[in-house]
Order: sequence, then structure tokens, then C-alpha cells
Amino acid sequence: MTPLIATTAGGPLLVLAILLPAAGVLLSLALGGRAAEKVALGLTPLGFALAWLIAMQVAAAGAPLVYAIGGLPPPLGIALRADGISAVMLLVTAIIVAAAGFYARAKFATPDGTAESRSALTFWIMLQAIWAALNLIFVGGDLFNLYVALELLTFAAVPLVCIDGRPETLAAALRYLLFALFGSICYLLGVALLYGAYGTLDISLLSQRVQPEAIVWTAAALMTAGLLAKTALFPLHLWLPPAHANAPAAASAVLSGLVVKGSFFLALRLWFYVLPALPSAAPGAVLGALGSAAAVVGSVLALRQARLKLLVAYSTVAQIGYLFLVFPLGLGAHAWSALGWGGGLMQILAHAFAKAAMFFSAGLLAEALGHDQIAGLRGAARALPLTFLTLGLGGLSLMGLPPSGGFEAKWLMLRTSAASGQWIWSLPILAGGLLAAGYVYRILAPALAEGEIELRARPQRARELIALALAMTALVLGFAPQGFFDFIEIGRPLAAMSAP
Repeated sequence: MTPLIATTAGGPLLVLAILLPAAGVLLSLALGGRAAEKVALGLTPLGFALAWLIAMQVAAAGAPLVYAIGGLPPPLGIALRADGISAVMLLVTAIIVAAAGFYARAKFATPDGTAESRSALTFWIMLQAIWAALNLIFVGGDLFNLYVALELLTFAAVPLVCIDGRPETLAAALRYLLFALFGSICYLLGVALLYGAYGTLDISLLSQRVQPEAIVWTAAALMTAGLLAKTALFPLHLWLPPAHANAPAAASAVLSGLVVKGSFFLALRLWFYVLPALPSAAPGAVLGALGSAAAVVGSVLALRQARLKLLVAYSTVAQIGYLFLVFPLGLGAHAWSALGWGGGLMQILAHAFAKAAMFFSAGLLAEALGHDQIAGLRGAARALPLTFLTLGLGGLSLMGLPPSGGFEAKWLMLRTSAASGQWIWSLPILAGGLLAAGYVYRILAPALAEGEIELRARPQRARELIALALAMTALVLGFAPQGFFDFIEIGRPLAAMSAP
């Protein structure tokens, strides 16, 4: 009989990490639009402090934190768990949500003496709802409750796409919703098959019971297809560019930097934590091939865009592709798996910070010039030096040039390709980096050229500094010490067997 999983020291912090932003949503609804901004921004330091405490507890214990809800451990109840990658993602989410909130004040603030607006109330409530849903995804230990969290994330993200009510944003939001619902149906069908076969949906218990049989392969295929649709992996990427490019800049940063990572995180949980008993070579190769295609095709499409925000959005399609190389390079109990795992997580973090910074800068640029047409950027770097510095630093990480988190991620993946004898995966990594250099050059070349440009408004320096700070964070990740990679190994299945 499988032993019950008890609550560990520090486990209650996991509940607080979910309840804090959820309480903010309820409080914002109760107090109204004028107070929603203050509630959301006031909770951000508390959320970061909670995430930091969770990370410290995981590091001190050297093992995941566990909390059995209601005192009933699985299989009788539901458990929350936070391992190394959960703790890191909680911290990253708290940082980017806070940055998006303070950046968005210029657009969604409701000063005294002005009427409350629907868009402002919607933004602050949905930002907190996304925060709560992501935290639940990162610490959830039950596949059905993760489905619930995934749905909450979708229904909080979709309104941010069409918050201004323009026809093109409504169409983009509807397309996003349809893809997301398709993904939800596939995921839920897979969950139902696993529950029917094994009588539990707890991740730890399933990992001990799952066997490589037909029903498991069917469930894995359904759940993976659903998560790919929500993550916008090529060729299921069609909803992402219009959704991210037409949303307000603060929303685009959260959607690209965090929301697509939620469904990808569940794909990691599924294949690394639930299905370690399944042979990994074939599914890893399929996911790696799709990721490789996304890295190349997304970069080529980015090169062809006339609008800056569309270029940055298609770049997200490409960068998502790199994430899926963690499956052929990190699955299994191999000596090189830890390198692939570290490279995959570093890519998540570097992309989150760099892409949020670039969307913030694109928004500032559009406000200052009245457009985001790349052809109209000639001479703009002289007028907006901090904005273009941020775009350049973010692009540096996307290209994978040192020193940056993007370089560290791609270097680890290249090392894993060599160590594992899977040289084929080095080709899309290198090709994607060259193509990324091409579309970053398309932004910077006209901006740095001689020319006169007229500004409609000068960006607030505080908003420029928020974007720059995120881009600098993406660079600083390139100096992550070995202790960081040891930390993200905490709780990874087969970690001890695959240590380099």
C-alpha cells in the first residue's frame, strides 16, 4: 500500500500563495474600480515575500514542501507541493505581475475626481486572477485541480486581450478562446482516462502506478495535445500573434512572459513527474521536432512583420519552440539529463523577463510615436534611448548571446546535445539564434540611423526603468551560480541518477 503523504513544515505557505491574489480579486470586486488598483499593487510585495519564504523553505529542507488540504493526504484528499522549479516560478510570477501592475498605472489608473472605467476594473481583477491561477498551477499536485487552474488562467487571460473592445481584439480573443477550449477538452479527456485506470489523480501516486499500456498512451497523447494548443506550439500557434500583438502592452507582457508558461509547466509535470515509467525517446523526439519547427518558422515569420508588436509576438512563437527541446534533452535517467533540465528552465526564465521587457518597450514606443510600424522608426533611438536600449538587451537574450540568460539556456542545450549524441537538436538552436539576430537587427537598424522623428508624448521615465530592469534581469540570469541549478533539481524525479 502506498504511504500517505503528510504536510511538511512550511506547507501552509502554499495555501497563502494561492489565497492572497484570490482574496485580492474578491476585495477588488467588493470595493470597486477605484480601489482595485490599490489592492492589486498593495498585494504585490506580500506575494513576493511569500514566494521568497517558500523558496527558502524548499532550500533549507532540500525537499519539496507539501500541504494536505483539510488534513486529508492523498489518495483521500488533495495535496499541494512546491519543489525547486515551483519556487522559482512563484518568484518570477510575483516579479513580473508587480512590474506589469506598476507599468500599467499610466493606462489603467483611476485618479480621484475621475469616473471609474470598465477597462480599469477588468485589468486589475484579471491581473490578480492570472496571478492566483498561475500560483495554483505551480503548486498543484492533482491533475484535475490543475485542469481547474488552467481554466481559471484562460478565462482571466482572454479578457485582457479584448479589454479595449476593438473589433480586431475581439476577434483575437475569440480565436484564443476557441483554441483554449479545444485544449481543455483534450486535457480533461486524458485526465478522465487516467482516473478510470488508476483511481487517483495525485501526481505522486500516479507516478508509482502508471504503466506503459494503451490507455496511458492515449491519455498522454490527449493531454499533451491540449497543452500544446494552450501553449501555442507550432502548428497550433495561430491564436497567439494577434492576441499578444493587439492587447495592451502590460497585458501582452503577462500573456507572453507568464501565461503560456502555465500550460508548458503542466506539460513538464505530465512527462517528467506523472509518466516517468513510459519510454521517453519517441515522445521526446516528437515534441523536440515540433519545438525545432517552431523555433525556425516563428523566427522567419517574425522577420516578415511590419509592426513591432507583431514581430515580438511571433518571436514568442519561436522562443516557445526552444522550451520543448527539454523533452528530448532532459527526459530519462541519463547523466546528461540535468543539463537539459537546467537549460529548459533557464529558457523559461530568460524568455519571461526579456519578452516582458520588450512588450513594455513596444508599448512605450507606440504611445510616443502614435504607431509601431518598423518602417517609421528611423532616428527614433536618439529620441528614446532607454526604450531602444531595453529592446536591444532583450533581443540579446533572445539571440542567445553572452552574457545573458538566453545564452546560458542555449549553451546548456548545446552541451546536452553533444553529451547525449543528439546533434540534430543543435541545428534549430543555432539557426533560431541567427534568425533572432535578423529580426532584432530589423528593429535597431532603422532606429539607430540618421533621421528626424516627432514624438507625440515622452514616455514616463519610471515605466522605461521598469522595462529596463526586466531586461537587465534577463542578462543577469547568465551569471546564475551552480547553487541555482542545484536548487531546481530539488524534487525532480530521477535527479540523483542523472546528476552530471
